Amino acid sequence: MKAKELRNLTNEELKDKLIELKKKLMQLRFQNTIGGLEKPSEIRETKRTIARILTILKEREKSEVK
Repeated sequence: MKAKELRNLTNEELKDKLIELKKKLMQLRFQNTIGGLEKPSEIRETKRTIARILTILKEREKSEVK
C-alpha cells in the first residue's frame, strides 16, 4: 500500500492493518524457511508497509501532543 492510501485510514484501522501485516510477515518468513515462497520480494514489501504504518502513527502521535 502507498503512504497516501494509508494516511486516509483512521488510527484504529491502521493498528488493525499493522496486526494483520505482522501476521502475514510471520507466515511469509515461515514459508521462506520451508522453501515454498514464490515471491521473496513480498517479505521486503510487507516490511516496508509495516514501517510506513508505524511512521504515520508516530507522526499523528507527535502532532496531537503539540
